[in-house]
Amino acid sequence: MPEPEDEPPVDFESDGYKRLIARSLMSLGNNKRLKAAIEKAKRGEDVTIAYIGGSITQGACARPINTECYAYKSYLQFKRMFRTKGGKNIHFIKAGVGGTPSELGVVRYDRDILRDGKVKPDIVIVEFGVNDGDDETKGACYESLCLKILSTDNKPAVILLFSVFFDGWNLQDRLAPVGWHYDLPMVSIKDAVVDQFRLTKAEGNIISKRQYFYDIYHPTNDGHTLMADCLAYLFAMADRAEMASKDINIDIPPVIGNDFRDIRLLDRVTNTDAAVIDMGGFTARDTELQMVEMDADHHATPQFPNNWMHTPYSGSTAFRMSIESRGLILVFKDSGCPDFGKADILVDGCLVRTADPHINNWTHCNAILLYREQASRKHTVEIRMAPGDESKCFTILGFGYSV
Repeated sequence: MPEPEDEPPVDFESDGYKRLIARSLMSLGNNKRLKAAIEKAKRGEDVTIAYIGGSITQGACARPINTECYAYKSYLQFKRMFRTKGGKNIHFIKAGVGGTPSELGVVRYDRDILRDGKVKPDIVIVEFGVNDGDDETKGACYESLCLKILSTDNKPAVILLFSVFFDGWNLQDRLAPVGWHYDLPMVSIKDAVVDQFRLTKAEGNIISKRQYFYDIYHPTNDGHTLMADCLAYLFAMADRAEMASKDINIDIPPVIGNDFRDIRLLDRVTNTDAAVIDMGGFTARDTELQMVEMDADHHATPQFPNNWMHTPYSGSTAFRMSIESRGLILVFKDSGCPDFGKADILVDGCLVRTADPHINNWTHCNAILLYREQASRKHTVEIRMAPGDESKCFTILGFGYSV
């Protein structure tokens, strides 16, 4: 097999590159909230820009992950464009969790972005365009997450970012209707790069697949730079345009679904009065968890440490919970370790799911829907080890519940 030919480095200053970046702007949307955040930054007031998504937002394959990821690079661009006070008034939050969809994002938003009420972001970039393929709600959790963000009292701007895989696939056809519906700014990396991947350098290729992708899912440092430049182009276009006279309207019927917009996280710490729990044999705490580099940290933080774990020595008593809600999502730990086994989940005495930690077979957070109803009512949830797996491990990381 012949060795690949060396390619000239990407010319980030060329006119062709600038045209490529411009193609990423799917929609400027209603710019009132984004422009308000930009004007705050220019006045020297505190502005927080936050990012929530999957492994690309986490910074996978960026070297180093904390400063070469698109999130940090676009935050730096925002600071350079609109800073006063040396940019110390611009703050950064990054909450990307690899291998997870908006079904988990909507559960962890209050914890990971709002920091349980301590933070009020002015701009939130939502990047689940390649993670929501297995979303059981087919976009309802994604729309609910957007509405959850948009409905907070400080009226943050939401930017929808659609990254892309090596084969040119993403979910913007399913998810962009949410952006059109609420007139949100949208940026598509797919629209920017995929068509030109097919061209030779002579025909107008600006960045090749080999230059953009580190593997079939994640960008290289150059790819992360390109993503950041696409967001910076949106920032510049919003700054240049006149501010919209009216804010967006979110008090309209959803285009996909809004069942989870009020969802809350429930774990050992947050369960003060939401549910009555009998831990049964799930009394241990799992400390071998998915690790994620948050914000600008180079070190990783364990996800869902306030969990309930069944061990080989826990016995056969089930975890039981009584809760009043209209929707419930279980978050459990996937694992490649053979010590972990399946668990049966019963709602009101009926088996609704069997959670298998080996379907994905690596340590990460898995969210599954247990029920979704129109009205809130009391339910009893029971989680017990599946037959044959009674002497194995299983970790309940937490729940998301809608009231």
